[in-house]
Amino acid sequence: MADLEKKAKEAFIDDHFELAVDLYTQAIALNPTNPDLLADRAQANIKLNSLTEAVADASKAIELDPSMAKAHLRKGIACMKLEEYQTAKAALEAGASLATEESRFANLIKECDERIAEETGETKKQAVEAPVNTLSLKEEPEDISCQAPMVTPSKSKYRHEFYQKPEEVVVTIYAKGIPADSVTVDFGEQILSVRINVPGEDAYYFQTRLFGKIILDKCKFNVLSTKVEIRLTKAEPGLHWASLEYKKETAVVKRITVSSEIAHRPTYPSSKPKRVDWDKIEAEVKKEEKEEKLDGDAALNKFFREIYQDADEDTRRAMQKSFVESNGTVLSTNWKEVGTKTVEGSPPDGMEMRKWEY
Repeated sequence: MADLEKKAKEAFIDDHFELAVDLYTQAIALNPTNPDLLADRAQANIKLNSLTEAVADASKAIELDPSMAKAHLRKGIACMKLEEYQTAKAALEAGASLATEESRFANLIKECDERIAEETGETKKQAVEAPVNTLSLKEEPEDISCQAPMVTPSKSKYRHEFYQKPEEVVVTIYAKGIPADSVTVDFGEQILSVRINVPGEDAYYFQTRLFGKIILDKCKFNVLSTKVEIRLTKAEPGLHWASLEYKKETAVVKRITVSSEIAHRPTYPSSKPKRVDWDKIEAEVKKEEKEEKLDGDAALNKFFREIYQDADEDTRRAMQKSFVESNGTVLSTNWKEVGTKTVEGSPPDGMEMRKWEY
């Protein structure tokens, strides 16, 4: 393990960051509770711009050793690159209290404060400009998949999906019979991190940069008998998340300000089916059938079907009885004539026996 760590550090110094991550991963597999390895892999991931992975590594290192200042620093840097300034500031302040002589913490905290102030001003401006008590259904995305691409550091053995309301997003991870103490959920300003570590099984990790920002102290999760339910409170109520994960191509979204009468209705990530006028379709089919031009037996069968369809009960009984008893050679519509006797088949000479389908 020491040899792998040495090679990983050398690869990092030589700017071979992908190799460094691979070597650190091998070393961590041999010693998964070593916080230094996780913190160093976080640094390599930052260089590769694998920022959510860097946050996950730094968070795990902090969990194993809360006094590790460099883990707090790397989490703060990764969060800043993700524009998670509130989360970054919290990590940096924790690190600054552990390494008072390190000036980088103070400089980065100052930068976070400036960014937060800019964001706060922009949010207030948007709130003033936003229309009130209106809902534009046309602004909903036409098709939103529940299974948006996620950052999952490990093989996904649990299915997950999400839906949303104007004020919150609900993420569900379908994990049956999981002990509550095996589930860890961490909330960042725009990051969700879930870890399920059941003894005797491979650990499950799920982490993603969220589409929008959330209010940390209002987010919560519950471990139920069949699932883990996570409720994320939106920092911007009424902002429709086009997906759970942040993507550059969906970063600019349309805002939906919902009136109080319908604010409680959840909007699921799927397109609404268009209303189909089945009566109109049925009428058109019947019209086409009626106007259809047929020849030979097909025309004759169609003619008999129309007679039967429009006939009264006695006529239908006569047609059925005469057809069956004559083996398809006689068709009568007179119930008084055929109702009291057996109809015998006697086709004319040279005439083919026809079977009428009704």
